[in-house]
Amino acid sequence: MSALDATQAALAAEHAAVYGYGVVGGRIGTERRAEATAAYEAHRARRDALRRTVKDLGGAPVAAEAAYELPFRVEDPAGAVRLAALLEDRVAGVYSDLVRATEGRARGEAAAALREAAVRAVRWRGSDVTFPGLAERV
Repeated sequence: MSALDATQAALAAEHAAVYGYGVVGGRIGTERRAEATAAYEAHRARRDALRRTVKDLGGAPVAAEAAYELPFRVEDPAGAVRLAALLEDRVAGVYSDLVRATEGRARGEAAAALREAAVRAVRWRGSDVTFPGLAERV
């Protein structure tokens, strides 16, 4: 996978995460609302940075979809927490690919994004995964 393709995939994943956190924010309990807001803002910032990176690599940034199909109905705070953990797992997987496809500073940034997603997933889930970003590939 080329650096541009991996960056586009990461951008698409961030678009989906931003959308998903909109749903999480609408269903999350008040005790975790600040955490959901911080994650939403982090994904927006990563999305915006990836748009610039795609342009720097000579590509046209992939656009966000109008809506995304959720993996399950989110009807309550528990569902919102499950969705948030899943979003972070998915983003971590894409950043894992980006780490492999890049080098230098770009690889460091991708590794940092992978680490941040893995930490957020642990916080949401309450447990860790041995190899963040690879769990969904098994």
